[in-house]
Amino acid sequence: MLPDYRVRQRDFLLEISRAMTAQLDLSEVLRLVLNASVVMLAGQVGLIALREPDEQYRIRATLGIDSDRLPKLNHQLDELLAAGSDHPDSEFLNIKLSQMAVSIDRRLRQSLFLPLVIAGEPVGLLIVFRAFWLEATENDLQILQSFADQAAIAVHNAQLYTRIDYERRRLAAILEYSADGVMTLDPNLVIQGFNRALERMTAWPSQDAIGRTHDEIITWKRLEKGDLRSALAHGWPFEVGEDAAADILYVEGDLLRRDGLTLSVGITYAPLLGADGRLLNIIANVRDITNFRQAQEMQNVFISTVSHELKTPVALIKGYAGTLRRDDASWDPQVIRDGLQVIEEEADRLTELIENLLAASKLRAERMELELEDVQLDQLAAEVLERFRTQSEKHQFALSFPPEFPVVRGDRARLRQVLDNLVSNAIKYSPDGGLIEIGGTTDEGVVSVYVRDQGVGIPEHEQERIFERFYRVNDSLSRRTKGTGLGLYLAKTIIEAHGGRIRVRSKPGQGAMFYFTLPLP
Repeated sequence: MLPDYRVRQRDFLLEISRAMTAQLDLSEVLRLVLNASVVMLAGQVGLIALREPDEQYRIRATLGIDSDRLPKLNHQLDELLAAGSDHPDSEFLNIKLSQMAVSIDRRLRQSLFLPLVIAGEPVGLLIVFRAFWLEATENDLQILQSFADQAAIAVHNAQLYTRIDYERRRLAAILEYSADGVMTLDPNLVIQGFNRALERMTAWPSQDAIGRTHDEIITWKRLEKGDLRSALAHGWPFEVGEDAAADILYVEGDLLRRDGLTLSVGITYAPLLGADGRLLNIIANVRDITNFRQAQEMQNVFISTVSHELKTPVALIKGYAGTLRRDDASWDPQVIRDGLQVIEEEADRLTELIENLLAASKLRAERMELELEDVQLDQLAAEVLERFRTQSEKHQFALSFPPEFPVVRGDRARLRQVLDNLVSNAIKYSPDGGLIEIGGTTDEGVVSVYVRDQGVGIPEHEQERIFERFYRVNDSLSRRTKGTGLGLYLAKTIIEAHGGRIRVRSKPGQGAMFYFTLPLP
């Protein structure tokens, strides 16, 4: 029969082992292990060092040790394990442990070293210091080794849980703050997860959405591609056919939000299967494709417009050239001059269109380079109006600059391109004629130049977008008027490259005034 203290020791060991293995918080496990070790070994001081990913050991828990001693103890621990072995020879070990004991408290007489190992892999080490010397019996060593094994398991489990919990929280943060909407569904399409981006897209708060069915939240005003319910009815995700990527289902259309607005979205549904092949969850990734669709629509309009803009001058050039070179006709010199003038004007239109396309393409790839010089904007405006006077008999043209209008530093050719574009637009969008005026003002270190017409005007909701690439106001006049939607984009880029800004003021039926500001030297 075991002596009473042996029974108590065994019961204590079992109690502590159960407490350690039931605990998953690493800090708490280390505290339990260290306190139990010091009690079992009748020690006064103890520490636990864990093996880090870089294979170095660092002290993670202490009892009876001031925190300011930890740097020195970590250094001594490095020396103890400097040979690269987790089981250094006893003489070397005793010397280093004695040095550590002295650095903690000179009254400490004995150091007990317990490696924490699981499945042959070192997890850490436990050191207990006490103020007396006592030779451990074989039975003591067996009990201590059993305790060390249990402690290693507890520490290992706590480390695994810590890593898993970190990954879980990291993944939850990624999903929660993703720019795309993320929704988790159970096999019955009941919503279990709903992130912030999806709240913004659907106008459904997550607390209202979770627990509802997929179809209550994802309602389509117009479905263009794919359908989750239909796919499930046809065996998705288990019957995917010959398409290797068919286990991923893509659905696209116009989503009807909770507030009645619509949003163009594309949803990718991915199944999560268990080890037995059962469907556990469906993960839905929801992406707002409104801008993509607008860009695609703008691109289609641009291609159509450019095709038309290229065909018209080419057809005129070809037609007049073919007419003038006919062998069976003798043309009057005036007819020949008129025909050649048309050919020249249409060639100029082609050149301008191509230059605008090249300029827009270049601006997307690199910053605009300016050739700066002194520019007299009132004189430049007069030159521009003089050229346009010969192109329109319906319009009157006027200049309105104060005397001695200041000189600015700028790229003369680029600034002329801006004025050419603004005056050309003023002519196009005032088909009934009227006054077109270029004027300027100065104010607190900047000059302002405006181009005003008496045309059809621009709706307020269109004014923010008219400076975008390829964008054209959506009305009947724009559809009849030539243009690629590049002129104002180039004008904006040129003015901003000069450190200025360009804006518009307009009301439908009351004309428009485009104006830009440039800094004075």
